[in-house]
Amino acid sequence: MDILLVAGLWLDGSAWDQVVPALEALDHHAVALTLPGQGDGSGSASLEGQVAAVLAAVDAAAGSPLVVGHSAAATLAWLAADARPDKVAGVALIGGFPTADGETYADFFEPEDGVMRFPGWAPFEGPDSADLDEDARRGIAAAAIPVPEGVSRGVVHLRDERRFEVPVTLVCPEFTPAQAREWIAAGGLPELARARHLDLVDIDSGHWPMFTRPTELARLLAAAAARG
Repeated sequence: MDILLVAGLWLDGSAWDQVVPALEALDHHAVALTLPGQGDGSGSASLEGQVAAVLAAVDAAAGSPLVVGHSAAATLAWLAADARPDKVAGVALIGGFPTADGETYADFFEPEDGVMRFPGWAPFEGPDSADLDEDARRGIAAAAIPVPEGVSRGVVHLRDERRFEVPVTLVCPEFTPAQAREWIAAGGLPELARARHLDLVDIDSGHWPMFTRPTELARLLAAAAARG
């Protein structure tokens, strides 16, 4: 199966460099996407442009792909399911949750000069980054690509309720499946609450398992592809 990999904020397709060969060893065709404005050489981009890039990859896939969204890009994977419910075999969300209709995509930090820059590690101290050593932190921070304001402050539009039939696997890194279930039950994750085929799986990592647990993450994604 084709597995489309979409990394979260500040990352490009190279974030999956250790995951791609592990997936290919499991007989999957892995495609790591580099989104407009986040590694493609353009200085500006919109949320709509990033969604279009993901949908182009879905349309180009052989058969029905699994779309993987990490962190904020969980919303991009969900938007792909919304736009292509008959084409997307499933979505896997790593450490992130779909933004609801009408909400902003990822307005987490104040933009400067039209971009939202990586804020350093202080906001991510604790479980998010506990498994990253200093070399990994320096490498990620040095490679971080500022996110265009047109992306971070873009408004999410969901239109097709058939998305709720698309199988969803939530990979739980810095939080547990039990915590995620509590958040869903409390009404904090409305899109996941309506998903009719939802699996929650644990991985012992921080927020960036593609760097610290790539082989284990690949196995979980392969299992998600099999369910899809």
